[in-house]
Amino acid sequence: MILFPAIDLKGGQCVRLIKGDMAQATVFNTDPADQARQFAAAGAAWLHLVDLDGAFAGAPVNEAAVEGILSATALPVQLGGGIRDMGRIEAWLKKGVARIILGTVALKDPDLVKQACRRFPGKIAVGIDAKGGKVAVEGWAETSELTALDLARRFEDAGVAAIIYTDIDRDGLLQGVNVTATAELAASLSIPVIASGGVSSLDDIHALLDVLAASRVKGGGIVGVISGRAIYDGRLDLKEALQLLRERA
Repeated sequence: MILFPAIDLKGGQCVRLIKGDMAQATVFNTDPADQARQFAAAGAAWLHLVDLDGAFAGAPVNEAAVEGILSATALPVQLGGGIRDMGRIEAWLKKGVARIILGTVALKDPDLVKQACRRFPGKIAVGIDAKGGKVAVEGWAETSELTALDLARRFEDAGVAAIIYTDIDRDGLLQGVNVTATAELAASLSIPVIASGGVSSLDDIHALLDVLAASRVKGGGIVGVISGRAIYDGRLDLKEALQLLRERA
């Protein structure tokens, strides 16, 4: 299982939100490239980037910050936020992004996701953010009537590299990842699932690893977990968590 340290970008800075509320943003580093170097030095194998401004604008906003991160480290990067057409997907992949995360467009234009998967095999992930069990889009500003599982099932056999599942109600609150919902989603799909939202301590990593160990033969499994605020706050020691994952591999 891979631990993805998160770098959320707002106004060119590294921030974390509470439940996706742009008005509740805490700046943790004014230099995202420096933050990427710190995560690389700690031993991270991947980085998870989100252009928060782009998610609301519907087009990339923090391009300079993302490009700075790509230049600062050789770590593979997965990027989401405001990527809603094939041109943007191709442009970011050419710039060195390893995996594109499609969120809003996965609900509003699922054919684009399927086309992108065919054109860029292994390079496309679907971000599914759930609020009260229902899919939220447009930077979490809108909630649909579709469940996370219903949306995910639309992409079975499409070639999606991973489903990134975020429980918005827990995001940024350090209340613990929603292990039950994440495990149920993973068990119901052939697509691998990456957990996100609410990671608060090493206990959450243990819990996800326990689920993974108990359900290897079912579905695509939980292949990763994203953590932001807990790492920045020091509640989750990145080096310690990475060592745990190596030991439990």
